[in-house]
This record gives sequence, structure tokens and C-alpha cells, in this order.
Amino acid sequence: MRTSGSRSKRISKNAGSPRRVVGLMSGTSADGVDAAIVDFSPHGSTHGSPRGKPSVVAFATYPYCSAVRRRVLEISHAENVALDELLRLDFLLGEIFADAVIALARDTGIPLDSIDLVGSHGQTVRHLPDPAKYCGREIRATMQIGQPAVIAERTGIITVADFRPRDIAAGGLGAPLVPYADWLMFTDRRLTRAVQNIGGIANVTYLPAGAGAGQIIAFDTGPGNMVIDHLAAAISGGRKRFDRGGRFGAAGVVHRPTLRRLMRGAYFRRTPPKTTGRELFGHRFAEKLLKRARDDGLGDADIVATATGFTAASIADAYARHLPARPDEVILCGGGARNPLLVAMLEDRLAPMKIMTTDAFGIAPDAKEAVSFAMLARLSILSRPGNAPTATGASHPVMLGSITPATRKR
Repeated sequence: MRTSGSRSKRISKNAGSPRRVVGLMSGTSADGVDAAIVDFSPHGSTHGSPRGKPSVVAFATYPYCSAVRRRVLEISHAENVALDELLRLDFLLGEIFADAVIALARDTGIPLDSIDLVGSHGQTVRHLPDPAKYCGREIRATMQIGQPAVIAERTGIITVADFRPRDIAAGGLGAPLVPYADWLMFTDRRLTRAVQNIGGIANVTYLPAGAGAGQIIAFDTGPGNMVIDHLAAAISGGRKRFDRGGRFGAAGVVHRPTLRRLMRGAYFRRTPPKTTGRELFGHRFAEKLLKRARDDGLGDADIVATATGFTAASIADAYARHLPARPDEVILCGGGARNPLLVAMLEDRLAPMKIMTTDAFGIAPDAKEAVSFAMLARLSILSRPGNAPTATGASHPVMLGSITPATRKR
């Protein structure tokens, strides 16, 4: 292993051209930290990107303990947040994200000092993309916590974080942010593809065959796993955090009248650019759905099946409404790609489109978002834009994130 002195030299030599990057991500479901170590080979290049092609070296998810997850969700849902609580949680998550980097390196035998850069999405606790009057100005805002200064201090690695605010400052929605990385990884010369992430919220990146960066279409399609997860937890009395393997929903049937009512939501008619989150499809939405479904006499499994059908229907509806042409291939990622019931519903609604997962490209579906933020961090260090204005609505391409320097202590 290199000494701390050699570490300092290596940082100054490679900081401008990072070869090994850790991407960190925690999504709207607040399950824990996804951590991916990604190598960028200098041999060959991705479509339109700086020299370097991504290869996933290691990946793991480090779940939040129940107390931390509860605090994240409580603060995310609260209308009024105690500032002391928010500040402490910001620094606590910084420690947890740093622990994930250190643990992944240790568990896989990868020297920590072989890592050039960390890209941390953090944990979104509030996203307010629609402008609102505040002190006489139209203001959009967003907040991701997981203090990058703590990550840099604990790991000794340069850390890029706070990716969303710069896009918002440029007039964008601050989301979705992964489309540019999707374009680099998945654009094909002959095939039109849709990269469909199904995390807590579902989002699509549409990549026409041979597309340039200015032809990317991307937006949140609506709920992903968020509503399903909440219902599974509520119905099971907290024994389930999600519908593992889709087995709960598979025991029921979709209640068509409820599904039709859900699909009348105004969000689905809005034209992109658009983004959403737990503010629209969070616990209040799910609790209202649960009460109405029980009043209508639906069984527990039917309620979960209907919520799963809602996610599938909203994705298919988004394609029909907002994509200029039918994709040849749909590439699934996120936790929803591991739900066989949801995947089967999508295959039924999207046929004859070919549906696959990012496994076909050497990236586990659960790892893909973390890999994307490793790529975005690297772009920032290379002084390259990382947003897709056609997706976020920003007035121009911008470099994303703030950079926290670090050197390892002697």
C-alpha cells in the first residue's frame, strides 16, 4: 500500500484525470447507501465523452439502520424541520457515506489509496423544482445531505457532491441528472433505446439511434417503488420494507377502476421537462390510496398488485404520450428491475419492445445510479458539463457539483 506521502503526490498527478472513482447514491426510498467503484480505462472512449470507458470493479449496498432511515423519512416528509436535527443528520450521513467507501474498499481488497475521486449524490430531503414566490423572487430549491467535508476527511479522497443545485441555478429542474451519463453509456448507432430507472421514483432517458447530447429526452415518469414499498410496509405492520420478488402483489389482481382513477393524475399529462418525488407520490399519497382501496373492499394483495400495476401503467403511458417514437430496446435499472411482477407487467404493456436490464452491459441494475454519479463526478473534475438541458430545462450545459479537496494525514 502506498504511504501517505505517495498518496499526496498521486492526487496532484491524477486529480485532473481520475482513473478510479467511487460513486455513492441513496434514493428516495432511503434504504441505504449504494457504493460502486468504477475504473475508467484510457483505452477507448465512450460516445462523445472524454477519453475513458467505465468498468464496475465492485458494488455493494450498505443499508441504513432503522433509526437512521426513520429520521431521513421523517425529515423528508415534515412540513417544518428543526434546523438542529437537519444539521446533525447531514453530518451523520456524511459519516455513513464515508463508512460505505471505506467498507467497500476493505471488503473487496481494493486499496483505499488507489481511489482518485468520490462522487456522492447524497440523500435528498427536499426537492422543490417548481418556482414559488419568496421575498419577491421566483425561487426553486433542492437539498441533498451527507456532508461531503466529512467524506473527504474520513477517506482522504477528493469528493464531488451537491450535483443538483447548479442545474437549478441555470434555470433547470435539477432532475433528472443521470441522462448525460446514460447517453455516454448506452447510446447505440442503430438502435433507439429507453433507459428506464425504477427507484423510489421512475425516470426514463430516451436515446434515439446515433443521438447527440442535444437529442436526449428524459423525465420522471411517475412512481417507481415508492408507493409499492409504503403499502407493503403499512399492510404488513412494518414487517416488510418492500415487496420482495413481487410475491405479495403476485398473490392479488389489479383493480382496474382504482388504476384508472390513479392514472387521471395531472402529473401524467404534463409535458417534459418535468420531475416529481415524494412530495407528490410519498406517504400521504400512499395512505390515501390505502384508505380508499380498503373502503372499496380490496384485499391486501390486490392493493399491492394495483400499486405495481400503477407503476407499470404510468411508465407505458409516459412512453405513449411523450416519446417521439417507440424504442427498440428498454433497459431497466433500479430496484424495480428485480421485481418479476413489475417486469412482467411492463413486458405486457410495452410489447413488442425488447426489455432487458443493465446486467446485459456489465452493470447490476442496483448499481447503475451509483455508477452514473461516479461518471458525473469525473466529468466535473475534467471541467466538463454533466447535465442535459433538454432533460432538465436548464438554459445551458453546466458543470455539476461542488468539489471538496482532501489529502491523507501523515
